[in-house]
Amino acid sequence: MHTWPPGPGTDRSAPVPGFDPGPAVGQAVTAGPRRAGGSVRAEAGRVSGPVPGGGLPRGILRSETLIVLALSLGASAVSSLISFTGALTKPGGLRDQAANLNSSYAPGRPWLDLAWQLFGIATALVPVLLVAHLLLREGAGGLRAIGFDRTRPWPDLRRGALLAAGIGSTGLAFYLLVRASGANLTVVPESLPDVWWKYPVLVLSAVQNSVVEEVIVVGYLLRRLDQLGWSPLGALAASSVLRGSYHLYQGIGGFVGNMVMGVVFVLLYRRWGRVGPLVAAHAFLDIVAFVGYGLLAGKVGWLPTA
Repeated sequence: MHTWPPGPGTDRSAPVPGFDPGPAVGQAVTAGPRRAGGSVRAEAGRVSGPVPGGGLPRGILRSETLIVLALSLGASAVSSLISFTGALTKPGGLRDQAANLNSSYAPGRPWLDLAWQLFGIATALVPVLLVAHLLLREGAGGLRAIGFDRTRPWPDLRRGALLAAGIGSTGLAFYLLVRASGANLTVVPESLPDVWWKYPVLVLSAVQNSVVEEVIVVGYLLRRLDQLGWSPLGALAASSVLRGSYHLYQGIGGFVGNMVMGVVFVLLYRRWGRVGPLVAAHAFLDIVAFVGYGLLAGKVGWLPTA
């Protein structure tokens, strides 16, 4: 869950009205899967040499990585920092303020609201299309190079479901604890009107969040950092801190919890060599959070509401 484009109080990659051939020749080693002895492992070795990505100079790879981040999660991180600064300097405690993730863009006008919701979901996926294009240009086979394809759907879904179950339970407990301590805003996963498209839009929003975040902040970013000669530890730190930073608008708990989740996801990606299970896990987490809040808010005492 992240904020993009810049604007506090939204977890949607949407502009809203008014605003709220393989690796390099002789050098590159992809982070894609390979079969050995019946198991799938990531080729996570570092890439060296002056032209690591499809014969492109390091300077171009560095620039394109910064551009992709500036168009997506890097901008979300800056927006989140500004939002958190505003929350800290606002009278009252953090837990008395709300971080709204999915809210109405046109209150009282459900069809216009639906159009804005779908527009936001679709445009948020444009940076993923850019990543796919860049990986195709590199000759790496597009998103297949980072394990986001339909070659292993059921194993990806099974791994994702197990991962989501483990992270979801601990994550909810951590959020309730940190919010009670006053270090986190009250997260409102959805405040959409009670219309027929509410839950389908929430599911689409969850899938959009998961695809954007895992493709860019794990698969693409790690591949490029490997090609640019970063150490595995440095790449892990960069990916996980970036993940935490664009959740900072939720508070300290959002930053720390998502940074830890980022570490886990990077380690699993290095092991599995596939983004697919991470996308599935993230989608399951967000679907449960969005839909569950919509069904339970105000009906159970343990769930904080704004």
